[in-house]
Amino acid sequence: MKRRLYNFMQIKQEDHLFYMVDSDGNKVGEITFVPDGEERIIIDHTFVSPEHRGQGLANKLVKEVVQYARSNEKKIVPACSFAQVEFQRVKDYSDVLAK
Repeated sequence: MKRRLYNFMQIKQEDHLFYMVDSDGNKVGEITFVPDGEERIIIDHTFVSPEHRGQGLANKLVKEVVQYARSNEKKIVPACSFAQVEFQRVKDYSDVLAK
């Protein structure tokens, strides 16, 4: 059974980017988004380093963007393939999905 490491990682935010760092400060995953007008953002990239895949880190990053969108009254266009699948899988995200 794989150990879930993301509880020991920190999520940080910069302009149009959320990223995770491990306890040593190494970036292990990121998700980027770009504005699409005033009311929408486009998730255009999700990445988790190969040694950290399969632990739910990318899911956690998508969730951060969803929370950001809710807080800022934005809708999301999930353009990257991982975000598309995550939005289909997690029905709770439908409120921020751009139509």
